[in-house]
Amino acid sequence: MKKILLFLLILSPMLIQAQNTERAAVVKTIQTMFDAMRAGDSTTLRAVFEPGAKMMTTFYDKEGKPQLRNGSLDRFVTAVGTPHDKVWDERIWGYDVQIDQTMATVWTPYSFFAGEDFSHCGVNAFQLYKSADGWKVTHIMDTRQQEGCQMEANGTQRELERIVSSWHQAATDADEDIYFGLMTENSIFIGTDATERWSKKEFMTYAESAFKKDTAWDFKTNYRNITVADDGRQAWWDEQLDTWMGTCMATGVLLKTAEGWKITHYQLSLAVPNDKIEGFKKLVKE
Repeated sequence: MKKILLFLLILSPMLIQAQNTERAAVVKTIQTMFDAMRAGDSTTLRAVFEPGAKMMTTFYDKEGKPQLRNGSLDRFVTAVGTPHDKVWDERIWGYDVQIDQTMATVWTPYSFFAGEDFSHCGVNAFQLYKSADGWKVTHIMDTRQQEGCQMEANGTQRELERIVSSWHQAATDADEDIYFGLMTENSIFIGTDATERWSKKEFMTYAESAFKKDTAWDFKTNYRNITVADDGRQAWWDEQLDTWMGTCMATGVLLKTAEGWKITHYQLSLAVPNDKIEGFKKLVKE
């Protein structure tokens, strides 16, 4: 029984890592679709779909009767690629992702704007298939309405997203004052090496030479999930990053201080693919 429990303890983080990697890939496919819409890029847009993908809309008509309308992928791609005066901006308020093997379902509440003009809101229900070329959209059904719509992201969530993004950008810009100014005095930074558990003062000493360069380090965020505590004074996040080391996973904690929200804990870890773990262990041992 002890051996089984130990195996499960070892396996669970690996499974979570694999799930997070797949989730990021699924979300990135959908984000690419909406980025292509904003850019009017029909070529990139079509590439996220499987050939023959279906599009449908369900809504209530003026008499309150439910209706179902079939769309056309070809017409949609052509419409996106046709020059228009205002940017088609579909703002997504969250991603509810479910994955099993090569199938994914994603639920995304949205509000659609043409430039700054609000059009409608609803929910997209995506079906995706993991092909040899990655995740592809096979079906979209959406709802549409014009009342009770969310117009912008949650204020606190938006502020925290800005803070964490600014923190990473400060490292890219080698701006030591902003980077360490966004951390509490008793903050802890845990790096990828087993020896790297630093207080703020220790981390500043370690990173001093890096911040003398044009760029200290440049981490690009693939996705980020932020949760705010019920008391509104604490928050935590997890994120996946593209770094010079490869893909990294990280978690962080923020506190609302007298000087505003600040980072009080951050842990960075290298994401090692499951099928490479034995080779990784061997390299570390050597």
